[in-house]
Amino acid sequence: MRRRNIPAFIAVAALLILWQGVSMLGLVPAFMLPSPVEVVRAFVKELPLLWENSLITLQEAFIGLVMGVAFGFLVAVLMDAFEVLYRAFYPLLIITQTVPTVAIAPLLVLWFGYEMTPKIILIVISTFFPVTVGLLDGFRSADRDAIGLLRSMGATRVQIFRHIKFPSALPQLFSGLRIAAAYSVVGAVISEWLGGFGGLGVYMTRVKKAFAFDKMFAVIFLISGISLGLMSLVEYAEKKCMPYRHLDKKE
Repeated sequence: MRRRNIPAFIAVAALLILWQGVSMLGLVPAFMLPSPVEVVRAFVKELPLLWENSLITLQEAFIGLVMGVAFGFLVAVLMDAFEVLYRAFYPLLIITQTVPTVAIAPLLVLWFGYEMTPKIILIVISTFFPVTVGLLDGFRSADRDAIGLLRSMGATRVQIFRHIKFPSALPQLFSGLRIAAAYSVVGAVISEWLGGFGGLGVYMTRVKKAFAFDKMFAVIFLISGISLGLMSLVEYAEKKCMPYRHLDKKE
């Protein structure tokens, strides 16, 4: 265990102990706030069903995340290459993030049905923005002197992008990827709430209607765990792509 993670583990443990104490003392009715022990029991009992629905949500999240990242990368490159596109579409990018996803999801279900298509579209809408903005900031923060030097040596725009702009944008890219990874799972669950035949969002609506709050807490923790797992994979990829950024960090 890394020493820098010990305070976080202590804080989580203290919160769980407090939660368990509140439940045992009956300060909050058990049907409203089940204890952590009851949540763990519900998780173990519902594990096969949770696993089945998790596969559906993960499939939607993975496809939507890949498409969102690819779309965000393409948009960022084009907007960086052509200033007129940047000035024309950057305000539209901001506007897309002011519309709540819960307002878009019913329209997508109405237009594309209850299958996977509307869910993937919603995930793409949720994930492409942090990637696009992160890359644009990275491209525009590239060393101007280095770019000028390469231009004086006859470098093409592709060579400048490959050797200067893209490497300088990698930190911002991975920061955006971490956010997009979390958004992909949340977007999948939200879209499943409003229409679908399977997935963790559909499971949540069913247990909510049954007032099974222990199962509700279990699926909430599972969704959080999946999001943290995806973010950890992004962090691992970042360490592999940019090991020099982690040399000075103390374990």
